[in-house]
Amino acid sequence: MGYSVGQVAGFAGVTVRTLHHYDKAGLLCPSDRSPAGYRLYDDADLARLQQILFYRELGFPLDEIATILEDPQANALDQLRARHRLLTEQITKLQRLVEVAEQAMEVQQTGVRLTPEERFEVFGEIAFDLSYATEAQLKWRHSEGHQRSMARAATHSKEDWAQIMAEAAAWRQRLTAAFDAGEPADGERAMDLAEEHRRHISRWFTPCPTAMHGRIADDFAADPRAFALVVPPSEQRPGLAAYLRTAVHANAVRQADASDES
Repeated sequence: MGYSVGQVAGFAGVTVRTLHHYDKAGLLCPSDRSPAGYRLYDDADLARLQQILFYRELGFPLDEIATILEDPQANALDQLRARHRLLTEQITKLQRLVEVAEQAMEVQQTGVRLTPEERFEVFGEIAFDLSYATEAQLKWRHSEGHQRSMARAATHSKEDWAQIMAEAAAWRQRLTAAFDAGEPADGERAMDLAEEHRRHISRWFTPCPTAMHGRIADDFAADPRAFALVVPPSEQRPGLAAYLRTAVHANAVRQADASDES
Protein backbone atom coordinates (compact mmCIF):
# COMPACT_ATOMS: atom_id res chain seq x y z
CA MET A 1 0.00 0.00 0.00
CA GLY A 2 1.40 3.41 -1.00
CA TYR A 3 1.16 6.73 0.77
CA SER A 4 -0.98 9.56 -0.56
CA VAL A 5 0.47 12.95 -1.35
CA GLY A 6 -1.27 14.37 1.73
CA GLN A 7 0.21 11.71 3.98
CA VAL A 8 3.73 12.25 2.61
CA ALA A 9 3.39 16.00 3.03
CA GLY A 10 2.48 15.42 6.67
CA PHE A 11 5.38 13.01 7.22
CA ALA A 12 7.96 15.30 5.65
CA GLY A 13 6.67 18.67 6.83
CA VAL A 14 6.31 20.02 3.30
CA THR A 15 3.32 21.25 1.35
CA VAL A 16 1.35 19.26 -1.18
CA ARG A 17 2.23 21.94 -3.71
CA THR A 18 5.94 21.28 -3.11
CA LEU A 19 5.46 17.56 -3.82
CA HIS A 20 3.54 18.38 -6.98
CA HIS A 21 6.38 20.67 -8.05
CA TYR A 22 8.98 17.96 -7.42
CA ASP A 23 6.93 15.58 -9.51
CA LYS A 24 6.60 17.99 -12.43
CA ALA A 25 10.33 18.73 -12.27
CA GLY A 26 11.10 15.01 -12.43
CA LEU A 27 12.87 15.16 -9.09
CA LEU A 28 10.48 12.94 -7.13
CA CYS A 29 7.93 11.06 -9.20
CA PRO A 30 5.62 8.75 -7.22
CA SER A 31 6.13 5.08 -7.92
CA ASP A 32 2.45 4.34 -8.33
CA ARG A 33 -0.99 5.79 -8.91
CA SER A 34 -4.32 4.86 -7.40
CA PRO A 35 -7.14 3.59 -9.62
CA ALA A 36 -8.46 7.15 -9.50
CA GLY A 37 -5.13 8.55 -10.71
CA TYR A 38 -3.89 9.94 -7.39
CA ARG A 39 -0.17 9.87 -6.60
CA LEU A 40 1.06 7.07 -4.34
CA TYR A 41 4.53 7.03 -2.79
CA ASP A 42 6.37 3.95 -1.52
CA ASP A 43 9.23 3.65 1.02
CA ALA A 44 11.89 4.21 -1.66
CA ASP A 45 10.17 7.45 -2.66
CA LEU A 46 10.18 8.59 0.96
CA ALA A 47 13.89 7.81 1.20
CA ARG A 48 14.54 9.86 -1.94
CA LEU A 49 12.44 12.71 -0.54
CA GLN A 50 14.55 12.65 2.62
CA GLN A 51 17.67 13.07 0.50
CA ILE A 52 16.10 15.93 -1.44
CA LEU A 53 15.13 17.75 1.74
CA PHE A 54 18.61 17.24 3.15
CA TYR A 55 20.20 18.92 0.13
CA ARG A 56 17.56 21.65 0.08
CA GLU A 57 18.35 22.42 3.70
CA LEU A 58 21.96 22.95 2.66
CA GLY A 59 20.82 25.41 0.01
CA PHE A 60 21.30 23.32 -3.12
CA PRO A 61 19.13 24.33 -6.08
CA LEU A 62 16.84 21.67 -7.48
CA ASP A 63 18.82 21.12 -10.67
CA GLU A 64 21.98 20.36 -8.67
CA ILE A 65 20.05 17.99 -6.42
CA ALA A 66 18.78 16.14 -9.47
CA THR A 67 22.35 15.79 -10.75
CA ILE A 68 23.56 14.44 -7.41
CA LEU A 69 20.74 11.93 -7.13
CA GLU A 70 21.35 10.62 -10.63
CA ASP A 71 24.80 9.39 -9.57
CA PRO A 72 25.30 10.03 -5.87
CA GLN A 73 28.66 8.26 -5.62
CA ALA A 74 30.20 10.32 -8.41
CA ASN A 75 28.77 13.73 -7.52
CA ALA A 76 27.71 13.97 -3.87
CA LEU A 77 31.12 14.37 -2.23
CA ASP A 78 32.38 17.06 -4.59
CA GLN A 79 29.07 18.88 -4.41
CA LEU A 80 29.04 18.75 -0.62
CA ARG A 81 32.59 20.04 -0.43
CA ALA A 82 31.70 22.97 -2.67
CA ARG A 83 28.58 23.68 -0.60
CA HIS A 84 30.64 23.50 2.59
CA ARG A 85 33.01 26.15 1.26
CA LEU A 86 30.11 28.38 0.22
CA LEU A 87 28.33 28.02 3.56
CA THR A 88 31.56 28.76 5.42
CA GLU A 89 32.00 31.94 3.40
CA GLN A 90 28.39 32.93 4.06
CA ILE A 91 28.79 32.30 7.79
CA THR A 92 31.89 34.49 7.85
CA LYS A 93 30.03 37.24 5.99
CA LEU A 94 27.02 37.01 8.31
CA GLN A 95 29.27 37.14 11.37
CA ARG A 96 30.85 40.26 9.93
CA LEU A 97 27.42 41.80 9.33
CA VAL A 98 26.40 41.02 12.91
CA GLU A 99 29.57 42.74 14.13
CA VAL A 100 28.89 45.75 11.91
CA ALA A 101 25.31 45.95 13.20
CA GLU A 102 26.49 45.77 16.80
CA GLN A 103 29.10 48.44 16.19
CA ALA A 104 26.55 50.61 14.37
CA MET A 105 24.33 50.45 17.43
CA GLU A 106 27.30 51.41 19.57
CA VAL A 107 28.12 54.34 17.30
CA GLN A 108 24.53 55.52 17.58
CA GLN A 109 24.85 55.41 21.36
CA THR A 110 28.15 57.30 21.56
CA GLY A 111 29.80 60.23 19.94
CA VAL A 112 27.89 63.41 19.15
CA ARG A 113 25.13 64.04 21.66
CA LEU A 114 23.00 66.44 19.65
CA THR A 115 19.49 66.34 18.24
CA PRO A 116 19.15 66.19 14.44
CA GLU A 117 18.22 69.88 14.42
CA GLU A 118 21.26 70.81 16.51
CA ARG A 119 23.52 68.69 14.30
CA PHE A 120 22.33 70.56 11.23
CA GLU A 121 22.76 73.91 12.98
CA VAL A 122 26.27 73.15 14.22
CA PHE A 123 27.75 70.98 11.49
CA GLY A 124 26.03 72.39 8.41
CA GLU A 125 27.46 70.66 5.34
CA ILE A 126 29.79 68.45 7.36
CA ALA A 127 27.83 65.20 7.24
CA PHE A 128 27.99 62.41 9.81
CA ASP A 129 28.36 59.32 7.59
CA LEU A 130 27.20 56.34 9.66
CA SER A 131 28.74 53.82 7.25
CA TYR A 132 32.17 55.43 7.62
CA ALA A 133 31.78 55.89 11.36
CA THR A 134 30.86 52.23 11.74
CA GLU A 135 33.81 51.07 9.64
CA ALA A 136 36.12 53.35 11.61
CA GLN A 137 34.74 51.90 14.83
CA LEU A 138 35.51 48.41 13.57
CA LYS A 139 38.95 49.38 12.30
CA TRP A 140 40.06 51.24 15.41
CA ARG A 141 37.96 49.47 18.06
CA HIS A 142 41.07 48.24 19.86
CA SER A 143 42.74 51.64 19.73
CA GLU A 144 42.85 53.43 23.05
CA GLY A 145 43.00 56.75 21.21
CA HIS A 146 39.84 56.04 19.26
CA GLN A 147 37.97 54.92 22.36
CA ARG A 148 39.08 58.03 24.22
CA SER A 149 38.08 60.24 21.31
CA MET A 150 34.57 58.75 21.15
CA ALA A 151 34.14 59.10 24.90
CA ARG A 152 35.38 62.70 24.85
CA ALA A 153 33.09 63.59 21.93
CA ALA A 154 30.13 62.36 23.96
CA THR A 155 30.87 64.97 26.66
CA HIS A 156 30.88 67.98 24.34
CA SER A 157 27.99 70.40 24.59
CA LYS A 158 26.36 72.21 21.70
CA GLU A 159 28.51 75.24 22.54
CA ASP A 160 31.65 73.10 22.48
CA TRP A 161 30.77 71.76 19.05
CA ALA A 162 30.07 75.25 17.78
CA GLN A 163 33.56 76.33 18.85
CA ILE A 164 35.13 73.17 17.41
CA MET A 165 33.46 73.77 14.06
CA ALA A 166 34.38 77.47 14.03
CA GLU A 167 38.05 76.61 14.63
CA ALA A 168 37.86 73.89 11.96
CA ALA A 169 36.29 76.26 9.43
CA ALA A 170 38.99 78.90 9.98
CA TRP A 171 41.72 76.25 9.63
CA ARG A 172 40.06 74.87 6.52
CA GLN A 173 40.02 78.30 4.91
CA ARG A 174 43.74 78.72 5.55
CA LEU A 175 44.44 75.21 4.20
CA THR A 176 42.61 75.79 0.93
CA ALA A 177 44.25 79.21 0.59
CA ALA A 178 47.70 77.66 0.91
CA PHE A 179 46.79 74.95 -1.59
CA ASP A 180 45.36 77.46 -4.08
CA ALA A 181 48.43 79.65 -3.72
CA GLY A 182 50.67 76.76 -4.70
CA GLU A 183 52.42 76.52 -1.36
CA PRO A 184 54.43 73.25 -1.30
CA ALA A 185 52.87 70.48 0.75
CA ASP A 186 56.15 69.97 2.60
CA GLY A 187 56.74 73.67 3.10
CA GLU A 188 56.55 75.60 6.36
CA ARG A 189 53.08 77.01 5.78
CA ALA A 190 51.51 73.63 4.99
CA MET A 191 53.35 71.89 7.83
CA ASP A 192 52.19 74.59 10.26
CA LEU A 193 48.61 73.94 9.17
CA ALA A 194 49.13 70.21 9.68
CA GLU A 195 50.48 70.85 13.17
CA GLU A 196 47.51 73.09 13.93
CA HIS A 197 45.17 70.29 12.91
CA ARG A 198 47.03 67.80 15.10
CA ARG A 199 46.78 70.09 18.12
CA HIS A 200 43.09 70.67 17.42
CA ILE A 201 42.50 66.92 17.69
CA SER A 202 44.56 66.73 20.88
CA ARG A 203 42.73 69.65 22.45
CA TRP A 204 39.20 68.49 21.71
CA PHE A 205 39.32 64.69 21.40
CA THR A 206 42.43 62.69 22.28
CA PRO A 207 46.20 63.12 22.50
CA CYS A 208 47.35 62.82 18.90
CA PRO A 209 50.99 61.85 18.41
CA THR A 210 52.38 62.41 14.93
CA ALA A 211 52.15 58.69 14.12
CA MET A 212 48.42 58.71 14.87
CA HIS A 213 48.03 61.92 12.92
CA GLY A 214 49.72 60.24 9.97
CA ARG A 215 47.22 57.37 10.05
CA ILE A 216 44.34 59.84 10.16
CA ALA A 217 45.77 61.73 7.17
CA ASP A 218 46.21 58.45 5.30
CA ASP A 219 42.48 57.84 5.77
CA PHE A 220 41.73 61.32 4.45
CA ALA A 221 43.62 60.55 1.24
CA ALA A 222 42.20 57.03 0.88
CA ASP A 223 38.53 57.53 1.75
CA PRO A 224 36.48 60.52 0.54
CA ARG A 225 34.03 59.97 3.41
CA ALA A 226 36.82 60.58 5.91
CA PHE A 227 38.05 63.71 4.18
CA ALA A 228 34.47 65.04 3.96
CA LEU A 229 34.46 65.18 7.76
CA VAL A 230 37.10 67.93 7.68
CA VAL A 231 36.52 69.53 4.27
CA PRO A 232 32.98 69.40 2.87
CA PRO A 233 32.65 68.45 -0.81
CA SER A 234 31.76 71.99 -1.89
CA GLU A 235 35.13 73.26 -0.58
CA GLN A 236 37.31 70.42 -1.84
CA ARG A 237 39.78 70.61 -4.70
CA PRO A 238 41.31 67.71 -6.63
CA GLY A 239 44.46 66.70 -4.82
CA LEU A 240 43.68 68.55 -1.59
CA ALA A 241 43.41 65.38 0.52
CA ALA A 242 46.77 64.14 -0.77
CA TYR A 243 48.23 67.60 -0.15
CA LEU A 244 47.14 67.47 3.48
CA ARG A 245 48.49 63.94 3.85
CA THR A 246 51.91 65.02 2.58
CA ALA A 247 51.90 68.03 4.90
CA VAL A 248 51.02 65.85 7.89
CA HIS A 249 53.82 63.38 7.20
CA ALA A 250 56.30 66.20 6.52
CA ASN A 251 55.31 67.78 9.82
CA ALA A 252 55.90 64.47 11.59
CA VAL A 253 59.46 64.44 10.25
CA ARG A 254 59.93 68.05 11.31
CA GLN A 255 58.68 67.31 14.82
CA ALA A 256 60.99 64.30 15.10
CA ASP A 257 63.97 66.36 13.95
CA ALA A 258 63.14 69.09 16.46
CA SER A 259 62.89 66.49 19.23
CA ASP A 260 66.28 65.02 18.29
CA GLU A 261 67.89 68.44 18.37
CA SER A 262 66.52 69.18 21.79
